[in-house]
Amino acid sequence: MKTIATVLVSAFITVAGMAQTQTLGKSDPAAKKILDAVSAKFKTYKAVQATFTFKSEDAKGKVLGVKKGTLYTKGNKYRVSITGGQDIFCDGVTVSTYDKAANEVTISKFEASASSITPQKLFTNFYDKDFLYKLNGEKKEAGKTLQEIELTPVDKSKSFFKVLVWVDKATQTIYSTRVMEKSGNKYTYTVGSLNGNANITDAQFVFNKAKYPGVEVVDLR
Repeated sequence: MKTIATVLVSAFITVAGMAQTQTLGKSDPAAKKILDAVSAKFKTYKAVQATFTFKSEDAKGKVLGVKKGTLYTKGNKYRVSITGGQDIFCDGVTVSTYDKAANEVTISKFEASASSITPQKLFTNFYDKDFLYKLNGEKKEAGKTLQEIELTPVDKSKSFFKVLVWVDKATQTIYSTRVMEKSGNKYTYTVGSLNGNANITDAQFVFNKAKYPGVEVVDLR
């Protein structure tokens, strides 16, 4: 079974890693304009701290769980912290996934490749190669005007068949993302707050074993 943090990071970027070809159809220019604006704005941020809510549902729409957490990014470093659950630390060299319930950390090498999983890719131009996309329209929610963009993966072997992204029209930032899997399961994360100039030290992206007494280390490097 996927861990919550792993599913979350996958939902953040859902990287397919394949080039789009003309035979697969064309994307909507209106949707591209919106996504390009989101990408351009995110690239101006020096360091990001964002709070979020993560919800998982089964094929019948039953809510399996709702979790809250915080995302930190800085350059190629990131950290995803699920309240009372898991932490993923990436310092640009290694990725450490800590499971609080098991008091276990799994460490692997960070692969800075085109298909590697990093939260930053959701906010940059991943969509140009990995998806066909279209603008579905606008809706009002939480006092915001949201633009709904539907993304379909180019690689049909992926476990998901559709991703819906809602962009806050006023701030040109991603408000919510919903990943729909072929199994029927759905994963949604909604951004609560976002600070693009957060004061984040590099130490926050490093798993410090000394802070976790008795932790079991599984080193896969």
